[in-house]
Amino acid sequence: MRSLSEFLAAYGESHQNPLNQWVHIVCVPAILISTLGLLWLVPVGQWLGLAETTAFWVNGATIVAALSGLVYLKLSVGVLVLMAGWFAVSLWAILAVLEAGWSLLWTSLVVWLVAWAVQVYGHKVEGKKPSFVEDLVFLLIGPIFVSIEFAAKLGLPVPHAQGSHHHDRGTAGH
Repeated sequence: MRSLSEFLAAYGESHQNPLNQWVHIVCVPAILISTLGLLWLVPVGQWLGLAETTAFWVNGATIVAALSGLVYLKLSVGVLVLMAGWFAVSLWAILAVLEAGWSLLWTSLVVWLVAWAVQVYGHKVEGKKPSFVEDLVFLLIGPIFVSIEFAAKLGLPVPHAQGSHHHDRGTAGH
């Protein structure tokens, strides 16, 4: 498996256009949260006959998050912590939709479809195919990439940001 630096550099190659970067900063989190919302509806705990309170928490989203966590841990503990944060935000959004009485299916599906449509537009502007076309692991790299790039746009000194590669490839950050 490639290193985090290698994944981010490869991902960054098809995300150079500033508009496409902003599209990703907005749409990748929307896709992540809505995908987990859709996966939340896969009632694995019920299928396994678990008690109702336990079954609620054992679903497609929690299982995919746990399995993805293994990939993130292999990349670095920092990435695992970052993505645990994204999972917590996603969980908050899912529970908020359920608490509001909205349809998690329709809310997640509409957000997912709109965000992907905008992503396609971003890649049309970029003139390059999405990275995941070549390797599906890039679907897991997108949230890391946009977290780093957004932090860099805020002026934070983050390692692996695209701007840090233009000045000195030997440094770990800005």
